Amino acid sequence: MDDQLRLEICEICRFLYDRGYVVSNDGNVSARTPRNTILITPSGVGKGRMTPDMLVETDLEGRILSGDRHPSSEGKMHWMVYRERPDVMAVVHAHPPISTAFAVCRRPLKERYLNELIAGLGEVPVTEFAMPSTDEVPDSVRPYVHDHSAVMLANHGVLAWGTTLLSAFDRLEVVEQTAKVYYYVHQLGGGVEFSQEQADQLRSMAGFYQKLAQKREG
Repeated sequence: MDDQLRLEICEICRFLYDRGYVVSNDGNVSARTPRNTILITPSGVGKGRMTPDMLVETDLEGRILSGDRHPSSEGKMHWMVYRERPDVMAVVHAHPPISTAFAVCRRPLKERYLNELIAGLGEVPVTEFAMPSTDEVPDSVRPYVHDHSAVMLANHGVLAWGTTLLSAFDRLEVVEQTAKVYYYVHQLGGGVEFSQEQADQLRSMAGFYQKLAQKREG
């Protein structure tokens, strides 16, 4: 029943590994099924070698429904996002190096430098530090889950969510690319931000860009 979704999760895992956003057992990926259950990557398996049969099915509280492995130790933040956001269908967590460095420095991506951040992703905050694998992690993300599409986890990495696996992955990748650009901007001594008026105009164009991303009618 979930064969295609399982394959898509494994594809996203390979994207993360191939792009250097995870190494070893880093990161975790999940998706909501049509039954409102969650397929999530298991603990202790490298994303570059993930196979569909390894995935674990849980309910929204993290109780295991099927699978012979333990779900990701960071599953609590995934399940919280799904409970808080019924529209979210996928969650991706990884440790892309530049944005993770920003998370270590507790530096949010908020300067009005890039169209992609203003009209697309939006500001990327940094959560309060939370001890990994504890309830502190979902609690640190919860304040941002309704008004943002991604967060940087203090000293930890990036968490992104979306209506599809690809949209969640794309948002995580935009966070990393934005952090990379900001790093170079800071190295050059600082950049010139869009004015508030320009930023407001860019935000008003978000719907236009979303329409262009859809198939043409007729």
